Amino acid sequence: MANRVCPFWVGYILASPIRAYFQNPRKILKPYIEKGMTVLDIGCAMGFFTIPMAHMVKYDGRIICLDIQDKMLTALKKRALKDDVFEQIDPRLTTNEDLGISDLKNQVDFALAFAVVHEVPELNSFFSQVHQSLKSEAKFLVAEPKGHVSENDFAQTISVAESAGFVKLGSPAIFRSRTILLQKKGNN
Repeated sequence: MANRVCPFWVGYILASPIRAYFQNPRKILKPYIEKGMTVLDIGCAMGFFTIPMAHMVKYDGRIICLDIQDKMLTALKKRALKDDVFEQIDPRLTTNEDLGISDLKNQVDFALAFAVVHEVPELNSFFSQVHQSLKSEAKFLVAEPKGHVSENDFAQTISVAESAGFVKLGSPAIFRSRTILLQKKGNN
């Protein structure tokens, strides 16, 4: 898959409230997120999913927000302050090689990568790092845009995830998305 990073200005479109009519974060994530959880939001951009997740985990939980663009994280911080959830978020600038989550080994309850995996240049390392951060039995939802990611490319993504130690649980229906719900099995 090509390494193509979403331009900063597209972040405004992705964070639009209109998008919630088609991809409502609370409806999509309700089965997976509870109060007090530690959640990993990979490719958080300006916080379309981050802000609702912060409300879902309440003050007992936290959202670790990862993005490769500092401008996205700056916009996310402003939105989080405005929405009174800044205390629940931990924004982190990542690189193509390192997600910057080695301090989270076996600590994350749930991870989300929404419309971001197709931008990752090294999938083996990506899935390995996420796997290490998750607690045993934790779930990881991956959703990719059908317009950008072919069935073949998505099947390859799933194969790499399985090689990293994830098992498939299902494919939740999300508007215009290819999805896979993964789980970290056992203590591996």
